[in-house]
Amino acid sequence: MNSRNIKAMKLVGIFFLGGIFFNYPILSLFNSDTFVMGLPLFYVCLFTGWAVIVILIFIIMETGLKQKSSEKKSKSFK
Repeated sequence: MNSRNIKAMKLVGIFFLGGIFFNYPILSLFNSDTFVMGLPLFYVCLFTGWAVIVILIFIIMETGLKQKSSEKKSKSFK
């Protein structure tokens, strides 16, 4: 498998992870009257999960760019 297929599989996995996390049964676990630093636990978990997914997507997309740029540099020296 080439790196493009692996990247696509990772992104699909993150999509399903987000689909599971942002679905009713999981989010209902955090729907309580508990507060974290003055904010409801539900919103803290919702936005923390969203931020984690965005960071994971960013990491996957950036690692591919670094590999491509290093391959171009090594080809230009040959």
